[in-house]
Amino acid sequence: MKKYTITVNGVAYDVTVEEGGNAAAAPKAAAPAAAPAPAAAPAPAASGSQGSVKVEAPMPGKILAVKKNVGDAVKSGDCILVLEAMKMENEIVAPQDGTVASINVSVGEAVESGATLATLN
Repeated sequence: MKKYTITVNGVAYDVTVEEGGNAAAAPKAAAPAAAPAPAAAPAPAASGSQGSVKVEAPMPGKILAVKKNVGDAVKSGDCILVLEAMKMENEIVAPQDGTVASINVSVGEAVESGATLATLN
């Protein structure tokens, strides 16, 4: 595997690319490394306590589905939420193995880029 940092529209993304014969595997982009902070918006009520690993919105959009619950074990790449942006459904995945500590959004809620959607322990 090779790791790269790619900048798109001024936002840096860490990308890991697998080498080898598995052409079906797509590279996974991690959350933005330097996402802009949302403008002083009130924080949504979190269900559960905050975890140490934040799962942030890579772009503004609307939450279509919450796939995991607080306390669920997740592996890196597991879908936690579905975010709709520009009529496309984007799966928001766990950046690493862990347990869902909090879900900070609800279905139908509009979120800004960089907003904390969930946290993991």
